[in-house]
Amino acid sequence: MSEREDEEGVRDHEVREPDAQEHEVREADVRESDVQDHEVRDQLYEQLAAYEGRAAATEGKGKDPVNEPMIRHWCEAMGDTSAAYRGPDPVAPPTMLQAWTMGGLSGHTDGTGRSAAYDEMFALLDGGGYTSVVATDCEQEYLRPLRPGERITFDTVIESVSRRKTTKLGTGYFVTTRTDVRADGEPAGTHRFRILKYRPAQRRKPVGPALRPRPVINRDNAGFWAGVAEHRLLVQRCTDCATLRLPWLPGCNACGGAEWDTVEAGGEGTVFSHVVMHHPAFPAFGPTGEGGPYAVALIELAEGVRIVSNVIGVPYDKVRVGMPVHLDFLRTDPELELPVFRASEGG
Repeated sequence: MSEREDEEGVRDHEVREPDAQEHEVREADVRESDVQDHEVRDQLYEQLAAYEGRAAATEGKGKDPVNEPMIRHWCEAMGDTSAAYRGPDPVAPPTMLQAWTMGGLSGHTDGTGRSAAYDEMFALLDGGGYTSVVATDCEQEYLRPLRPGERITFDTVIESVSRRKTTKLGTGYFVTTRTDVRADGEPAGTHRFRILKYRPAQRRKPVGPALRPRPVINRDNAGFWAGVAEHRLLVQRCTDCATLRLPWLPGCNACGGAEWDTVEAGGEGTVFSHVVMHHPAFPAFGPTGEGGPYAVALIELAEGVRIVSNVIGVPYDKVRVGMPVHLDFLRTDPELELPVFRASEGG
């Protein structure tokens, strides 16, 4: 069984790995007058390829055994209500595979963190000007369920380094690491993680007003955005068990059913949690053109599902947990309208 977890994020950044013919550096992307720089880059790939097969982490140990509190928090965050993850004999959600290997904010303090070879390879990339990084996708293979109490160990290897690729983010190299995960000494799964280390492309200054990034629309969520265009907030409903789900998914996370229909949300809800976004001024994200700060909230709808959206109608520092809000639609530019939630000062 395998799962590709971050395909949407890749499309959102307009970054894809192979095929090589599509992404090999084009002549226009290389300064023709800088032959020496071109030769250095070719030599860099040869240096990077020498790290393939070398360890990135050896005899790593999970900071905590598989445990029910982490499973519960994960399921609450993901909205996963499967009975397999609770009760007298629960298992961990398969997609938590990487979570048990993470070192947290303090990292792995027992000497099982990144290897010297891994750091050397990234120093080469940084020294070559490929200083930016973006995660593109990951693949997981599950060999057996993980159960509370099991101790996690792992080894990570630098599996592959691509030849130089050109993407809309810039030119760089895809680096794939493979982590083999064990539970109480038995193989439990494999996690492949791929990043792009790149030199940012030179951006042309936009002509005209700043526009918000476009939402990624695909076959799984096209119906949701079609509803937004009609000022309707559509929620998926499993036709097998009647469980509602938002955001839209290709299958039911309660019973696994593949068939569904939709119900229209009434639009009433409350702020379940929220953050205030602070970042350098970007006018497209300010409803009055000032670029923020602004409130981003997890809204719990009256129907019981949750959606991430902006809260408008009150200053960002007046938003609070439990605040009642109602659905509104905000046109940010002639081609984009978004569902948002409006609150009142006395709400």
